[in-house]
Amino acid sequence: MRKHLIFLLSGPMASYGDYAGHERRGSGSVPLRSAILGLIGAALGIKRTHADNLSCLNAYSIAVQSFQNSMPLRDYHTVQTIPRAKANRPPTRKNALENAGREANTIITIRDYRCDVLVGATLWGEGKWSLEDIAKSLKRPVFPLYLGRKSCPIANPLNPGIVMASGPVEALKNIKVEHWLCTERWSEEERDRQLVYSDPIEDHEIPAMTMQLSNDPLNRLIWTFGKRTVWLLGTNRCESRGEE
Repeated sequence: MRKHLIFLLSGPMASYGDYAGHERRGSGSVPLRSAILGLIGAALGIKRTHADNLSCLNAYSIAVQSFQNSMPLRDYHTVQTIPRAKANRPPTRKNALENAGREANTIITIRDYRCDVLVGATLWGEGKWSLEDIAKSLKRPVFPLYLGRKSCPIANPLNPGIVMASGPVEALKNIKVEHWLCTERWSEEERDRQLVYSDPIEDHEIPAMTMQLSNDPLNRLIWTFGKRTVWLLGTNRCESRGEE
């Protein structure tokens, strides 16, 4: 048994890191390690320039589970781009567009979102802050908390709590979903069918399904991420390896 911090994320819209090309900003269906640690860092009041404190968050492990299937939404933006030769280090974007004149290009960019988000999250491990201190910060965050983008506010208090559980799957079962957060698609059966996306767990058998994702924050100033293994838990098929 180990101590876990649990909390609930809910909102009408969210956008979590995924594919991020120049013209597209994708969104995963759940927030993964970088998103959860970033949210906790905001609650604690850690700025992106505080590299030492941000690195301290790497001591913790996280797991998340969507409690219902969120719906995809795609938004389109019209953006003017400026040829580098015409920019010439202007003091403002307005000056850059004036310098470019008719040579400015117009492109359409894509932003992906998820609607009706309802996600349980759990955190465990020993680091600079106790789980109790992190829970207090989630109740009274220093910086505003949002679901991936500033345009996606959280719809409910996170209601953080501390539970003892043998692992993240059991810990997430302790999260209570208030009836006013439940959409027509939500049910306890649907919640149980959803996979748990977890950091590797010490002293736990490797599950049958794992993924390699670039969700480990390395440097938030230059926005770089490393690859990290994600375990898929929550069903009999994913909990243990099948015999070959």
